[in-house]
Amino acid sequence: MATRIAVTGAAGRMGRTLTQLISETTDLTLGAAFERPDSSALGADAGELAGVGRLDVDVTSDITRSLDTFDVLIDFSVPGATLALLPVVAEAGKRLVIGTTGFDASGERAIDEASGRIAIVKAPNMSVGVNVVFKLVEMAARVLGDDVDVEVIEAHHRQKIDAPSGTAVHMGEILAEALGRDLETDAVYGRHGVTGPRNRRTIGFSTVRAGDIVGDHTVLYAGTGERIEITHRAQSRANFAQGALRAARFLADRTSGRFDMQDVLGLR
Repeated sequence: MATRIAVTGAAGRMGRTLTQLISETTDLTLGAAFERPDSSALGADAGELAGVGRLDVDVTSDITRSLDTFDVLIDFSVPGATLALLPVVAEAGKRLVIGTTGFDASGERAIDEASGRIAIVKAPNMSVGVNVVFKLVEMAARVLGDDVDVEVIEAHHRQKIDAPSGTAVHMGEILAEALGRDLETDAVYGRHGVTGPRNRRTIGFSTVRAGDIVGDHTVLYAGTGERIEITHRAQSRANFAQGALRAARFLADRTSGRFDMQDVLGLR
């Protein structure tokens, strides 16, 4: 039996991409599609919005009326919206894939608590390629150690509201863990003016917001006489959507627990 998927932000770019890819599978089916209460897409057929033809799934804003139509909810939205739907999904015993970034500490705690009741995959980036890069970033940091300076450079479209991106922050977390540093005290977010010589323990972050850049991330390891750059460039949202669907499949036989894409891909 096909796993029934619900999609938030069904009229947005990611929502439409997810709907399109789901329609092309045999083991997944679209069970529900959600949008904001003020969306002009309410009542429209999600398949028609995605350009794949009628799927007989109307876009709605009320998740409580659709709980019996899906098994896994895929959410790419904003922290407030995710945290609002979290207790509803947990109470109903549904599984959840979270691609939303920018949660504060209390939001992370709420997700941790919900994972004791339902199975959740939450990742700062759902791309399979990016998660391979995460592993490479860790390996390089452990080998190179304190002989290099490390910098994280990321670029996204002008509409992205958080900076640095969740992916860049996670790269910083990986670097800090591998190098024995504390991201709270060793991170530097942008530089301006007379900053003085670089502290070797620094983990630097640089952010670009421009145009329609889907997502570029580079970790730079700069030593004496050489440098290494590990880069991932997203050219469409399909890679994020494919990863989210892979996460949904991973959750199909799990009832509780918090996982990420490293779990999904067997990279632990």
